[in-house]
Amino acid sequence: MDSPLYGQIIMTDSSTINLTGQLIIATPEMGDPRFNRAVIYICSHDKDGAMGIMINKGRGGRMLSDMLINIGIEGDVRVADSPVLLGGPVDIDRGFVLHSADYFKSETSLKLTDTLNLTSTKDILEALVKESAPEKAVLAVGYSGWSAGQLEQEFQLNAWIAADGNEALIFDTQLDEIWAKALGSLGIRPEMLSMTGGSA
Repeated sequence: MDSPLYGQIIMTDSSTINLTGQLIIATPEMGDPRFNRAVIYICSHDKDGAMGIMINKGRGGRMLSDMLINIGIEGDVRVADSPVLLGGPVDIDRGFVLHSADYFKSETSLKLTDTLNLTSTKDILEALVKESAPEKAVLAVGYSGWSAGQLEQEFQLNAWIAADGNEALIFDTQLDEIWAKALGSLGIRPEMLSMTGGSA
């Protein structure tokens, strides 16, 4: 599975990988169809495992405003009415909101970077129709998780490529464009991956 292309960009020393705050981009070597062409923002990664939110797959065509109505939150959405994301196959009945750092509650929000937070309680959903809404937010249901050493092993198999956690890809890019644009941030065209023998 090794190739000159992957060899230049894949981290191979599993003992030093820490992908917190980065994007991981699925390659044609990804064997799990649930992650075909996936782009995942890694919210936490340490020796015990990793957790992230897939940012480029929608959940059944639902929009944020529809989801809020369905759970009984009334009012006009104060952020862009974006598609609800399928954040991953774990805990798919739970909502996770990636949002700008202008909304933060110390008891419930996880600071990811100086400009990005994650909140997974109903407070943030209720805030999306109030003046306290963050400037930017996307709602995901479910998350992507890895046990200790699992993500590192997948990198060894060239299933993922790491890239900077570009927030424009999270908030300002159409879902069907995110995978190619994430690759483009590394100077990689999708057709370059297909030349390695995998099928996208």
